[in-house]
Amino acid sequence: QVQLVESGGGLVQAGDSLRLSCVASERNFSMYDMAWFRRAPGKEREFVAAISRSGGTTGYADSVKDRFSISRVNAKNTVYLQMNSLKLEDTAVYYCAARDKYDYAYWGQGTQVTVSS
Repeated sequence: QVQLVESGGGLVQAGDSLRLSCVASERNFSMYDMAWFRRAPGKEREFVAAISRSGGTTGYADSVKDRFSISRVNAKNTVYLQMNSLKLEDTAVYYCAARDKYDYAYWGQGTQVTVSS
C-alpha cells in the first residue's frame, strides 16, 4: 500500500508561481509512474501531468503545457509540480497518484490551490 501526502497548495494571485510536493511512503517509489490530477469546483477530475519511473519521460495536459513542470527525486520519494503563470482556471484541488501495473491505484488526500485575480 502506497501512501501519498501532498503539500504546497495555497492562495496566490494570477501570474504567480507555486510548487506542489508529494511524498510517498513506499520505499520502492522508483517503481511507480507518478502523476498529478486536479478537480475544480463542479467539474470532473482531470489529468494534469505525468512522469515515468526514471523521470525520463513526462506528459502534460494541453491546458498546462509550457506553464507547469513535473519532476521527481526518487532518493527523496518525492514528486513535484512546478506551476508558473497561474490562471484563475487553475483553481482546484490537486492530487498526486501512483500507477501500479494497471492503473493509478494510489491517491493522496489532495492540496487546495486557489488563484485569485
